[in-house]
Amino acid sequence: MKDRYSRQELFSPIGKEGQKKIKDKHVLLVGAGALGTASAEVLVRAGIGKLTIVDRDYVEWSNLQRQQLYDEEDAERKIPKAIAAKERLSKVNSHVEIIPHVIDGTSEKLESLLHDVHLILDATDNFDTRMVLNDLSQKNNIPWIYGACVGSFGMSYTIIPGKTPCLHCLLEHVPVGGMTCDTVGIISPVIQMVVAYQVSEALKILVEDEESLRQTLVSFDLWKNQYTAVKVGKMKKHTCLSCGNYPTYPFLSFENQTKTEVLCGRDTVQIRPPKAVQYDLEKLADQLSHEGEIERNPYLLSFTVESFRIVIFRDGRVFVHGTKDIKEAKTLYYRYLG
Repeated sequence: MKDRYSRQELFSPIGKEGQKKIKDKHVLLVGAGALGTASAEVLVRAGIGKLTIVDRDYVEWSNLQRQQLYDEEDAERKIPKAIAAKERLSKVNSHVEIIPHVIDGTSEKLESLLHDVHLILDATDNFDTRMVLNDLSQKNNIPWIYGACVGSFGMSYTIIPGKTPCLHCLLEHVPVGGMTCDTVGIISPVIQMVVAYQVSEALKILVEDEESLRQTLVSFDLWKNQYTAVKVGKMKKHTCLSCGNYPTYPFLSFENQTKTEVLCGRDTVQIRPPKAVQYDLEKLADQLSHEGEIERNPYLLSFTVESFRIVIFRDGRVFVHGTKDIKEAKTLYYRYLG
C-alpha cells in the first residue's frame, strides 16, 4: 500500500509533497459520460482526496463504446451514471471519498456543492451548463478546465479567475459554442486526448504549480492530423459580464436556465419541472401500472407508451425518449404526470 503512488511521486514536479497536496484536494466533476469517466478514473488512481460527481443521466447501451467505467449490467439495469461511476471507482481506490449526485446541473444545485472545492472539471455535453460553470467559477474564485470533443475533434482550455480570459470572453473569437455532442458521432481516442490535456492541467493546479499551466486554448483533429494552440491572453475583456470589472454573472440568472431541452445527439427531450419535486417511485409505479410494464430501480422509473419511453427520475426530471419535438414531449409529460 505504501508504494501505491511511488511512480507518481518519482515525477519531480509532483514528488511526495505534491502527492500530499493531491490527497488534500476536492474536485467537482460535472458530467459522467465519456470525458467524465476517463477523467474520474485518472484522478482517483492519482489519489485525489475527494471527488464529487454530478450527472443527470443513466447508462445506456450506446455509452459502452466510449464511457470506460460502465459495463453491460449497468446498461441493462439503467443505473444512473454518477452511481455506477462511484461503484466502480470505489473498487479502484477505496481511500478516495466519492460523492455522487444524480441531478441536473443547474446553477443553484451546482453552487450548493462548491464548499471546499478546489477545482471544477468540465465533462458536460451541453454549452448551457458550461456557461453556468464559467460564471460559478468566476463568482466563487475557483479554477475550472473546459473540455469538449466530437467526431475526431477535441478542445481544452484552463481558466483561472482573475488571471485568464473566461469562456465568455472567448465567445467572439473562438467557436467554442459548437463543441457539443451531435449526430456526427465520436471516436474514443479523441476522448483520451482531451482527458490527457484536462487532467494534466488539473494535476498542476492540485499540486499548486500554476507556473506550468498551459497559456493557450488547444484544439486538434486526430483523424485529419491537425493541431492548433491559440494564445488567448489578450482576449480578456474588462467589459465581460462574467469576469470583467463589473460582473453580473448572467448565466446564473433563472431566466437563462433551460427547463425543457433536446438532449444532445439523441431523440430525447428532458423536462425539468418548474418547482422542485421528489417522487415516491414505488407509489408512482402503482399509479402508472395500467400503462404497461414498469421498470424501476432506486433512482428512476421507466415505462413505454406507443413509440415513446418515458423515464422519471426521483428528483422530478423526466426524459421522453423517441422524439425531438418539445411540444409533443410536454403533452406526454402532462398526460401522465401533470
